Amino acid sequence: MADGFPSILTALLDGARTTLLLTAAAFLIGAPLGLLVAFGLVSTARIPRWSAALYRSVWRGTPILVQLLLIFYLLPTVGVVIPSSVAAVLALGLNTAAFQAEIYRAGLLAVPAGQIEAATMLGFSRAAVRRHIVVPHAVRAVLPPLTSEAILLLKNSSLVSIVAVTDLTRRAQQVASTNFRPLETYASALTVYFALSIGLACLGLWLERRLRPARRTGRQP
Repeated sequence: MADGFPSILTALLDGARTTLLLTAAAFLIGAPLGLLVAFGLVSTARIPRWSAALYRSVWRGTPILVQLLLIFYLLPTVGVVIPSSVAAVLALGLNTAAFQAEIYRAGLLAVPAGQIEAATMLGFSRAAVRRHIVVPHAVRAVLPPLTSEAILLLKNSSLVSIVAVTDLTRRAQQVASTNFRPLETYASALTVYFALSIGLACLGLWLERRLRPARRTGRQP
């Protein structure tokens, strides 16, 4: 077992690379889309608010595995032929956007109204207020739940193995079928998933510290 564990772990690292790429790509798709949906959720106009609420409800209220299979099999029927990895990223991105939207919504509601009013009085346009005040403040406020969502996305990415994407889980299945040592193989995969999750948690903590507003250290008169 001592000789087998390192070799199994080495084989799984290739799948871990794919898992990280899928997670990063899906998160980058979901972040701006989720922010757009969040603005719709807090909008005073009915159509944007209802449309955003419908999107959030559908993608949060249905199993991600079914969403993945639907996109994987639906696109070819309408003439859109894409690699399975792209379909997987699309499904994961659309799903995480719905969850990120709720996170961003809470952040948008936490922005002090006084800051928005002050910027408006100074002549900032609505787009400038959102870009320079609302979005930065909201993102700083929701970094911890965003980190948790990234870790959840990493774990959900294991489902893409069902559409033949060679991620960490798929690689573990392949290794276990050839070495007939499923216990060691899946224990190794578990170890790698745990290490990746810890890495994402540390990255989120680092970003939170970097984006935290600087504290004043001077003496008060």
